[in-house]
Amino acid sequence: MADISSNNKRIIKNTILLYSRTIVTMIISLFTSRIILDALGVEDYGIYNVVGGVVTMFSVISGAMSSSISRFITFELGKNNKEKLQKIFSTSINIQIFISIIIIILGETIGLWFVTNIMSIPTNRIYAAEWVLHCSLFSFCLNLLSIPYNACIIAHEKMSAFAYISILEVVLKLIIVYLLYLSPFDKLQTYSILFLCVAIIIRITYGIYCNRHFKECHYIKVHDKSLIKEMTSFAGWTFFTNAAYIFNTQGINILMNLFFGVTVNAARGITVQVESAVMKFINDFTTAINPQITKNYATGNIELMNNLICKGAKYSYFLLFFLSLPILIETNYILTLWLKITPDYTALFLRLSLIGSMLTILGNTGYTACMATGVIKRYVLWVTSVGCLTLPISWIAFKMGAPVYSTYIAYIFTYILVDIVRLWIMKGLLNFPIMMFVREVIYKCLWVTCISLIVPLFILKNLEPSFIRFLYSCFFCILSTSLSIYIFGLSKNERTFLKAKIINMISKLKK
Repeated sequence: MADISSNNKRIIKNTILLYSRTIVTMIISLFTSRIILDALGVEDYGIYNVVGGVVTMFSVISGAMSSSISRFITFELGKNNKEKLQKIFSTSINIQIFISIIIIILGETIGLWFVTNIMSIPTNRIYAAEWVLHCSLFSFCLNLLSIPYNACIIAHEKMSAFAYISILEVVLKLIIVYLLYLSPFDKLQTYSILFLCVAIIIRITYGIYCNRHFKECHYIKVHDKSLIKEMTSFAGWTFFTNAAYIFNTQGINILMNLFFGVTVNAARGITVQVESAVMKFINDFTTAINPQITKNYATGNIELMNNLICKGAKYSYFLLFFLSLPILIETNYILTLWLKITPDYTALFLRLSLIGSMLTILGNTGYTACMATGVIKRYVLWVTSVGCLTLPISWIAFKMGAPVYSTYIAYIFTYILVDIVRLWIMKGLLNFPIMMFVREVIYKCLWVTCISLIVPLFILKNLEPSFIRFLYSCFFCILSTSLSIYIFGLSKNERTFLKAKIINMISKLKK
C-alpha cells in the first residue's frame, strides 16, 4: 500500500510540474503562432507547414526507434539493471546517428525533388521552400539525437527538468518572433534558420543535464549485436504503428496540398497549433503515468497495471473534454479573438480534429501497456492496418470530389474501429478485462459527454455571438463538465479521495 501511495504521489507531482510547463508553453505558443501567421502571411505559413510535413514524414523511420528506446530504458530502470541501462543508452545514440544520416540523404534527394517538382507551391516561393526543407531536416535530426536523453528524463520521472527545458524552448521561439520582424531578409528563410538555432540550443541543454544527473547517459563505445537486434526488432514492428500516425497526419497534409493548395494547409496548420496546445495537457498526464505502467508490468504487478490503464484512459478523456468543450462551442469566436487572419475551413477543421483526438486518447495507456510486453507483432499488424485506412479513404473521397473536411470524418470513423481492435488485442496479449474498460471508461465517458453538452448547446442556440455569450459559454462548460465528471464519471472511492484532497487544501489555505 505504501508503494502504491508513493507512486500516486509521484504521478500527481509530476503531472503538476508538467501542467505548469504546459500552461506557460501553451500561452507563448498560441501567441507566437498568431504573430508568425501575421508576419509570414497565409501563403508562406501554409508553405512552412506543408514542407515541414514532408520532413516529418521521415519520422516514420525514426519514431519507431524512438519508441523502442523509451521502452527499453524504462523497462531496465524498473528492473534496476544499471549496467545494461548504459549499454542501451549508448547503443541508442549509435542507432540515432545512423538514422539521422539516412534521413538527411533521403531528404536532400527524394524530399527535395518532391518539394520542387510535385507539391503545389508558387514558383516564386520555391527557393524559400527549399530553405525550409534544409533547416527542417537538420532540426529534425538534432531532435532525434535528443530522444535517448528525453527517454532517460521521463524514465527517471524527473519531470521538473523536462518542464524547465520545454519552457526554455518556447521562450527561445518567442525571441524568434521578435527577430523575424527585425530581419531585412526573406521572412520564411529567416524563420527556418532561427528555428534550427533553437533546436541546436535545446539539444545541447538536454545533453548537459543528463550527463550531470544520470550515470547511464555517459556515452561508452559499445557494439552489442544481440542488443541491437533486440531493439531494432522491436522497432521494426513499431515502424508500422508510427507509419499509420504519420500517414494520417503529414500524409493527409500533403494530400490536401495536392488537391486544394497551400491556403488549406494554413488552416490545417492553425488547427494543429490549437489541437497540440490542448493535447499537451493530456500528454503531460500520460507522460507522468506511462513509466508506472511499464514498471508495474516489469515487476509483474498486472492488477495495478490494469487499474492504471483504465484510470489513465478515463482521466485523459475527462481532461481533454474539459479543455475542448469551450473551444467546440465557441470555435468561431475564439479564432476571431486570437487571429487577425482566419484561413477558410479553420473552425470546421478544429472541431472535427478535437473530436477525433477524444477517440484517439482512449487508447494511449493501452498502447503503453502493449509496448511494455515487447511482444507487439499482433498488436501492430491489426491496429496499424485499421489505422492506415484514413489516407486511402481520404484520397478516394478527394478523387470523387468530396469536400476537404471529409478527411477528418474518415479519421473519426477509422479511430472508432482502432479503439475496438485495440481492446481485442489487449485481451489476448495482456488478458486485459475488456468489460472493466467498457464499464469504467467508455460508459462513464459517454455519460459525462452527453450530460455536459445540454446547457452549453442551449446557450449556443439561444444567444447571439458576442463576448457576453463567450463568457456564459465558458462558465457553463466548466461548471457542467465538472459536475458531470464528479457525479457520473468518478467512482465512490474517487469522489471520497477528491473531497478529502479539497478539504485538505482549504484547511491549509486557512492556516
